[in-house]
Amino acid sequence: IFVFICRVQDLRELGELSPHWDNLRKEVMTRYGGIISSYQETLAELDKITGRSFKPSCCKAQKSLEFIPINLHTQRMRVTCPKKTDAFYDIVTVGAPAAHFQGFKCGGLQRLLSRYEAEKKSFSTAYQCIYYSPEHTAKAQEVLSTMSLLQPLITSLADQLLQAAHEHSSPGLRDALKNLSDKVRLHLHLSPPFTSIPLSLYYFWPEAAAIHKRWVCRHTCQVTSQTGDLLRLIFNSGDEFVQTQINCYIFVTTGDWKEQLCPLVTRLKECVMEVMEKAKRAMTFVLLQEAACSIPQGFLLQQRRDVVFSQALSALACGFVMRVYAGLQDEGFLRQLHLVGLVAQFESLLSTYSEEIGMLEDMEVGISDLERVVFKITEAKTDDLSDLQPLVCGRRGHFTVEVPLPQVVFQTLPEEIKEGKPLRVFPVLFNVGINEQQTIAERFGDISLQERINQKNFETLEAYYKSLSEKVPLECLPCFQTQTDIKELLETLGQNVVTKKRKNVEILWIAGTICRRLNGIRFTSCKSAKDRTSMSVTLEQCALLRDEHQLSKDFFVRALDCMRSELQISPSVLLVSGGALLITDLITAHFDTSFYFSLVGL
Repeated sequence: IFVFICRVQDLRELGELSPHWDNLRKEVMTRYGGIISSYQETLAELDKITGRSFKPSCCKAQKSLEFIPINLHTQRMRVTCPKKTDAFYDIVTVGAPAAHFQGFKCGGLQRLLSRYEAEKKSFSTAYQCIYYSPEHTAKAQEVLSTMSLLQPLITSLADQLLQAAHEHSSPGLRDALKNLSDKVRLHLHLSPPFTSIPLSLYYFWPEAAAIHKRWVCRHTCQVTSQTGDLLRLIFNSGDEFVQTQINCYIFVTTGDWKEQLCPLVTRLKECVMEVMEKAKRAMTFVLLQEAACSIPQGFLLQQRRDVVFSQALSALACGFVMRVYAGLQDEGFLRQLHLVGLVAQFESLLSTYSEEIGMLEDMEVGISDLERVVFKITEAKTDDLSDLQPLVCGRRGHFTVEVPLPQVVFQTLPEEIKEGKPLRVFPVLFNVGINEQQTIAERFGDISLQERINQKNFETLEAYYKSLSEKVPLECLPCFQTQTDIKELLETLGQNVVTKKRKNVEILWIAGTICRRLNGIRFTSCKSAKDRTSMSVTLEQCALLRDEHQLSKDFFVRALDCMRSELQISPSVLLVSGGALLITDLITAHFDTSFYFSLVGL
């Protein structure tokens, strides 16, 4: 809502436009207003909910709940053995992040976005505007965000420079200048779009300049050559330019340093303010063109994407918090967390047939969008539950999830984490359909979507492991009874991804094993996170007991049947295997035990 409100305000501040663009602006603002009203109504409905914030599968197509994930559960299996330390295995189950209310008649996000981008080029001709790719649009949005941070930053540092001058402190002046120069250069370095998308359309974006000359009044987005020259002087040689002046004041003059420096600093502030204002208008006009070409399909797709992303982000935040709490005593895990980040592996059991194709297309985009999310661990004000809730901040494309920890726990963390270093998550999605609909798809349909998703995410997982092995000693990773090397597991996974084999569940097994070996976060999904998901989770849990805790193969099927049937009665299951007693406690959060079914086998 905040982003759309800012967009409306930016469009208003464009000033007077030609009749053609003024009409388009009004139409875009009307669309933005409709989205704002829709989201506000949804928030109002959500505020009415009391008690647990849980969305069962029967409500998946309910509009007021479309932003909430379906059947989101966190589960922990604790294995106790008299001769060994207790072991814990966490997993998050959730219905596939998808826009169920909007339906899948025309497909999901992946297909709809591809079709939309192709159609938008023809729309640009009809609306007399330039076609901008999603990459260009994203850069323009990032420029606007960067400028909102850059202007107050430079103003603050400039004021520090004047304060040092007022105190007649030569070291203070040099330090203040260095901070000003370093911060500006660092900001430009961290924000490539600021330099790759120009501040002046006239100098660096000729085609956009031409359209401005044709359709925009003369004072809207033009940056004069004099301002451009001054910008190059300040940003490219600014430290040298100002250093000369300051050296002169420090070693030659004896008057009021602040008074002599004030004109220079004032000039700097005015220049920055002027450029920020005009560059903001230029980028806003770029976004106006993009929005004009998006009417009305683009707005509907953005709403769909917001719905899917919200569901995916809720699941990710849930899994991240659970994983952090489980690893607080593990120095290797904490080192991996701040040096590289965590892999979040989503296991999907959707078929590539009928409407589930659309769900998978939605899920693919939603999981991919999680790449733009970072986490930051903060110190909670109190240990009250209300102060320990994760907080999402930022704006679309650049979200930060703040995770408050109790004060006593926070003090034990590495300094890098306590200082607020952004913690990255690398989401990967692997899908293998396993139901009868997938049988139809493999015999008579098309499974290329599944193949492409698995291949793409295998490459992401492989790149993550390479980065991890370069920055973190492999001794930091958890130890398992199975001694198969992770590199070997990756090779096997790569072979399975390209192998033409029906219902190749080996892909899911190997990907899940790699995720656990890499200290990752595990998610399992199907349409509603019930039948297929429960079958997969219980099978995985029994496999862990067999491979890591010496559950006899003779008792494997009995243990599996027990988990899928007796678990409805008692959350604790006793398994006797060759004289060894294994006690497994399945701890579920907001979990309705009726979702477990007494089914034998998968």
